[in-house]
Formats: sequence, C-alpha cells, structure tokens
Amino acid sequence: MDNSMPILLVPGLVSSPRIYAPVVPDLWRFGPVTVANHIRDGHMALIARRILAEAPPRFALAGHSMGGYIAFEIMRQAPERVAKLALLNTQARPDTPEATARRRTMMARAKSGEYRAVLDELFAGFVHPSRRADASLRQLVHDMGGDVGVEGFVRQQEAIISRPDSRPILAAIKCPTLVLSGDEDNTIPNALSVEMANNIHNARLVILPNCGHLPQPEQPEATADALVEWLRS
Repeated sequence: MDNSMPILLVPGLVSSPRIYAPVVPDLWRFGPVTVANHIRDGHMALIARRILAEAPPRFALAGHSMGGYIAFEIMRQAPERVAKLALLNTQARPDTPEATARRRTMMARAKSGEYRAVLDELFAGFVHPSRRADASLRQLVHDMGGDVGVEGFVRQQEAIISRPDSRPILAAIKCPTLVLSGDEDNTIPNALSVEMANNIHNARLVILPNCGHLPQPEQPEATADALVEWLRS
C-alpha cells in the first residue's frame, strides 16, 4: 500500500510481543508492524526516549496497559510523530500510594524467588472472571513473564511508579484516538477509559463485552476490528 503507515505496538506490564500476536495479522495490511521493547529502562521518560530513537519518523501508536503510560510519555516528547493513538485498557492517572505499595511488595517477592506466584496473582486480575480457569491464558501470562524476566519486571514497576499524571495532556491530543477496554477489567476499571475518552477530542470509546484486562487474547476478533477501524480513520 503506497499510503501505508508504520504501526508501533507497546505491551503492558509483564507482557511481551506475544500479547499482540492475535491481532497482528489484521494490522500488517496497513503498514509495517513493530512491537516496542519496553523492559530496558526503569523510568518512563527513558523508556519513551529509547523507543522513539528506534521508531519510524511517523507512526500509528497503540499502547496496552503500561504501554498506554508509555504512549502518553511519547505524546509528551514527540507528539508530532504520532499520526494515530490507541489506548488499550489503560488510564491517564498516576499511581496511588496504595498501588505503589502493592508494586513494592510484588517487586520484593519477585526478587526473593516468588516471581511465579506473583504472575499467578496478576493473572487472576488480568482476565475476565469467567476465564480464571483458562490454562492457555495462564500459560500465556507465564510465558510473557519469562520473556520479561525478574529484572525487567522490577524495572517496569519502577517506571510505572514514576509516571506522571497524564490527565492534563488529554485535551491537547488531536490525532485520531481509540480508547478501548473490557466490560470487566479488574486491573484498570473501564471508568478510567471513559474518563480519557471524554477528555480527548473526538476519541472513539469501545468497551468490549465479556472481556477483562487482556483484550487481544480474550476477544481477538473484536479487538482487531476496533484497531482496523482506528487505522482506517
């Protein structure tokens, strides 16, 4: 396609390129697809800077969960390079003191040899309640946790803790924007997606039924459809 647009996908916490595998086949028709490496730095600004250094000059940007926090930082550093923005199961708010305390506990447990148990606990909050017995989804979370590793997980949590409040920049986002969540996201409630969509000019809000925090593997067809419509916008 002569008018193809590079697509940059950013995974979330303890997520690797595997999270986007169910939707990539529908996306690559619109342009080259790259999944960002977001496990090398322990601060949001540094993660975004390194991703931008490796990214095409201009691209469509989709961030899932922590990837959404990174997407906001990219919008701070280089908004002119983002042609389209998709915010999947994420939020614009900073960490609460309670959330930071939970992260510190998870980091300590992971470093002390309890990483697998931490992944199991995260899994329970990641998926729709009806999928908590889904062995393939549990294995996916463990496989991605292995991809990220304990040190990468700790760096990710440090970066998440350091993130600023992104609500003040929402009104400045003018590119075509998709905000997507699940009807039962127990990790980042979809009310926070509604908040973002209400404050981004002409944002399209999609709440997927029977879906938790992992829309790509939980509802792959509906997620791909929403992303395709976004790329066509």
